Amino acid sequence: MQLTILGCYAATPRTFTNPTSQVLEINNRLFLIDCGEGTQVQLRKNKVKFSAINHIFISHLHGDHFYGLIGLISTFNLLSRNNPLTVYGPVGIKEIIKLQLKLSNSWPQYDLQFVELSSNQSEVIFEDDKVLVKTIPLKHRVYTNGFLFQEKTKERKLNIDKVQEYEVEKCYYQNIKNGKDITLEDGRIIANAELTFDPPSPKSYAFCSDTMYNESIIPIINEVDVLYHETTFLDSEEHLAEKTMHSTAKEAARIAKQANVKQLVLGHYSTRYDSIELFKQEAQTVFENVLLADDGAEFQF
Repeated sequence: MQLTILGCYAATPRTFTNPTSQVLEINNRLFLIDCGEGTQVQLRKNKVKFSAINHIFISHLHGDHFYGLIGLISTFNLLSRNNPLTVYGPVGIKEIIKLQLKLSNSWPQYDLQFVELSSNQSEVIFEDDKVLVKTIPLKHRVYTNGFLFQEKTKERKLNIDKVQEYEVEKCYYQNIKNGKDITLEDGRIIANAELTFDPPSPKSYAFCSDTMYNESIIPIINEVDVLYHETTFLDSEEHLAEKTMHSTAKEAARIAKQANVKQLVLGHYSTRYDSIELFKQEAQTVFENVLLADDGAEFQF
C-alpha cells in the first residue's frame, strides 16, 4: 500500500504548498482522493500516470478540495482518454462540473460518471474483487465524507512441499488456494491448513479531512492500518478549530488512540505556523506512531 501526498495544506495554494489531494495505491488499484487546485501539476511532478486514475473521491465541496477537478477532467480529454472515469462526491458535484463543461463546450469524449452522496450513514460506494471503499461521515461546515479503503483478503498461498508430498494434481491447486480441503484417492481428507500458508493480512486506509473532533467515526475506522486525519490547528488554537469545525493535532491523536489504529498521518495544516513539526510533537503526547504528510511525500505501508 502506497500513499503519495500531492497537497496537504489548508485553504489556499501558495508558492511551496498545495491544497488537499493524494493518491492511494492499494492491491494494484489506484485512487485519487480530493483534487485541490494544482493537482494535475502535482501528479506530473510525482510521475503518476494520468491513465491509471479511473476513480476520484471528493470529500466535500469546499474549493481547496475540488477546484482542480474540472482542469483534470479537461486535460484527460485533451490527452484523448478512452477509459471511463467515475467521480464520487456530495450531491452537487455533477451539476458543478457539467455546467463548466457545458459553458466551455468541452464535454469529454470518454465516459464520465458521477456517484453523488447524501447519506449520513457509512455506506459502500465502490467494490471490486480486490478493494472495497466505504464512506466515513464527518462533521464539517458542509456535508462531508471521509473514505475507508479496505483490501480484500487474498487467496491462500500453496505449500508446494506438502502439495507434492501428497501428490495432489495441479488441477486442484486453485481449489486449495480458495481454502478447500482435498480428498485423496485413498479416501484421506487433507485439511487446507496443512496444504497452504495464510495470505498476508489485508490492509486498510482511512482518509478523514475535513472534520471537527468526532468520536462517532471510531467504530468505522477501528484498527485500520493507516489513518490520515486533518490537523488544521494546534491545541493553542482549539477555539478556532471549534469555530471552523476543524481539528487540532491533539484531537486527531485522541481519535487514533481510541480507534487503536496502527499509524496516524497528519495533514491539512494551517499555514499560520512556522513548522509542521509542531503538529507531530503535539500529537505524540497522546499517540506515538505519527507521520507528517507533506507535499510530494510518499509512504509505503
